Amino acid sequence: MTEIRQLTSLEQWKDAIKGSAERPLLVFKHSTSCPISAGAHEELTSYVKDSAGAEVDVAIVHVIEDRPVSNAIAEELGVQHKSPQAILVEDGKPVWNESHWNLTYAFFSDKLGRPANAAE
Repeated sequence: MTEIRQLTSLEQWKDAIKGSAERPLLVFKHSTSCPISAGAHEELTSYVKDSAGAEVDVAIVHVIEDRPVSNAIAEELGVQHKSPQAILVEDGKPVWNESHWNLTYAFFSDKLGRPANAAE
């Protein structure tokens, strides 16, 4: 199963973005105090659980607890901060980003591919 890796340091972020040269990286910016973010997190978790062997790495940053990492992501990618927010990064550059109520299982399936384990 694909794992969601938590980014808690700038070094981890640098490693993750460097790895996006080999495999796309989905960065999920999560506010642990926001109910909208909690719902989006649940949608992403369900998608990832069903997407064993997906061709994308997934990382999460808790925007309150790890604000320097969240700020570095926004600055380095040139993507205005929102939370919840999903950003797909390929070769160190943002391909797309979306936020709030749009972050659903169906959205992730559309953008990243339908999971092999998804119910018909």
